[in-house]
Amino acid sequence: MTEPLPIVPPPEYTDTTVEVEEKDKIEHATSDIWSAEYPDGGTRAWLVVFGAFCANFSTFGYVNAWGVFQAYYTETLLKDSSPSNIAWIGSIQYSLIFIPGLVTGHYFDRGIFKVPFLVASVVLVVATFLCAECTKYWHFLLCQGFATGISAGILFSPVGAVMGHWFHKRRGLAMGLVATGSSIGGTVFPIIARNLIPRVGFPWTLRIMAFILLCSLTSANLTVKRRLPPKHVPGGLLNPAAFKNPAYTVYCISGIVSFFGLYTVLTYLDVSATTVGVSPDFSFYLISMANGASLLGRLMAGFAADRFGAANIVTPMCGVAAVMTYVWPLARSEGSFVAIAIIYGFSSGAYVSSFTLPIYHLGEISDVGRRIGMSLTLTAIGALAGPPISGAISTSPGGFRAVGYYAGSMILASIILMLVARHLALGKFWGKF
Repeated sequence: MTEPLPIVPPPEYTDTTVEVEEKDKIEHATSDIWSAEYPDGGTRAWLVVFGAFCANFSTFGYVNAWGVFQAYYTETLLKDSSPSNIAWIGSIQYSLIFIPGLVTGHYFDRGIFKVPFLVASVVLVVATFLCAECTKYWHFLLCQGFATGISAGILFSPVGAVMGHWFHKRRGLAMGLVATGSSIGGTVFPIIARNLIPRVGFPWTLRIMAFILLCSLTSANLTVKRRLPPKHVPGGLLNPAAFKNPAYTVYCISGIVSFFGLYTVLTYLDVSATTVGVSPDFSFYLISMANGASLLGRLMAGFAADRFGAANIVTPMCGVAAVMTYVWPLARSEGSFVAIAIIYGFSSGAYVSSFTLPIYHLGEISDVGRRIGMSLTLTAIGALAGPPISGAISTSPGGFRAVGYYAGSMILASIILMLVARHLALGKFWGKF
């Protein structure tokens, strides 16, 4: 007679067991979402592109108009200050667009996005209203330099990361369309300034700009949305492990070096034209021409980056920008300044719109906000120091010709570093990157 089988008691489920199983299910579902196909289009995705376009219009577009303010302040409101000192206001704007990326990128990866985006929108509009009341150098430094720069930076950095949630195969196109917001803003705001300041005065011109920013930022807050859920990424604000990738490290350094020279022409194009006899009524429009041409450059780079690789597009475009920077101080007529503004605007716009794209391929997409943020924060070093250095050089015996040599050489050095980064990433001298 066989012995009866032993009775095995059922497993005891504790609260801890249930929590672990539920956590596993959530993590599995989250993993499925992250590995799912990207929409790469559709109404919701294109609404996000529109909102990101509005954000870029309000941030980089507004800041790209600084050359007009540089000329106006030098000639009127701050004529007792040196061009180099005035340039610090603009360079602080440029750098602070990049610096907050370290914080906003990290918190974006953790799912904290909407509240900082809304608060920064309010601060940017209020700072522009306050700028209308400024009369002294330190007033402009606080309102147009620090307040505008920080708020614009909080808005700008997450926008690139959001595109990584909605687009993959068409990411370059989406980023190119978003980047045209900077071009249109940089074209529209100088024209507004040039036509309204003589008619309604400087204070009301800034108030009108503030109302425009209010409308565009409202659109951005209503439409920009992340698609993927937060994903736990080890570490805090910094991810030092990312720098163990030599390609990422070298590429970050190339961004720093490029911005030591890249915004020099946009900052001093208007001023340099008037010093050789070009009418101020005409020179005012050179910044708008450059930013208008950059729209085409950004679109071209967006289309071409998906096919050939972003680095393979921005590298030759930086070469063109470097040549134009060398040639710019030799211009003496309206026609020559127009040619430089258009060619430089096209080439520099192609770089600015696409220089973060290679970073998507240098790590996991779940950490893309932090990697872009670290890169942008480092880039701020060049954006902060570049224009004032150029302003100081312009007062030397070499004048703007020496400035051209300095800024053009910085851009050429960045090209070499980008080529090195591509080789490190691909393991060969040519390939899609």
